[in-house]
Amino acid sequence: MNKKNKALVYIVVFLLLIIAAVFGYNYLTERYKAPNSLGWPSDVNSQMPSDNTQSPTPSSPGGEEEEKPPEKEPVAALDFTVQDYDGNEVKLSDYIGTPIVLNFWASWCPPCRAEMPHFNMVSEEYPDDELIFLMVDLVDGGRETIEKGKAFIEENGYTFTVLFDTEQNAAATYRISSLPTTYFIDKDGYIVGGARGSIDEETLRYGVSLIIEE
Repeated sequence: MNKKNKALVYIVVFLLLIIAAVFGYNYLTERYKAPNSLGWPSDVNSQMPSDNTQSPTPSSPGGEEEEKPPEKEPVAALDFTVQDYDGNEVKLSDYIGTPIVLNFWASWCPPCRAEMPHFNMVSEEYPDDELIFLMVDLVDGGRETIEKGKAFIEENGYTFTVLFDTEQNAAATYRISSLPTTYFIDKDGYIVGGARGSIDEETLRYGVSLIIEE
């Protein structure tokens, strides 16, 4: 094989390797990317509508409106007991009456850390009596401790409300199987949406719009 043919073979092989790498990257990105849209985590045993838009009621050929499907039963947010930043015992029900963004996280969790700036920025746009962010740190006493959680919060200057699930009461109540997990709870204490995985600012703001009365 002469030098010209060898060079051609090398170029073809190189191109094939690039194509394979691109397809492999796209496949892995699509398969392992964090969820980034609102829905109902399966733990809630409910489902959000397949889309987030409200369509007009369709009419029958005779001009009469078709019967609307029955509305889903609201899902009440279950109560739990945790510690506040000062070590006092508090319950989720203590905050009902105000719309709540409820987030489960831990300082060792990269997706949790990635979404925290969005949560803090949006939380600072509302007074606590209009919208409150409850950021529940899942403390297991080993991988995550109160000290580690506080250090992470203070190093980043976050100002939202941080709670510590030292007895795993909140985690067990909401059957948290992955971090982060977020719920949007209206002022009456009903869950109107949720997301498992890190969410971006746009998704967060949409979730907030579901529970804030304009």
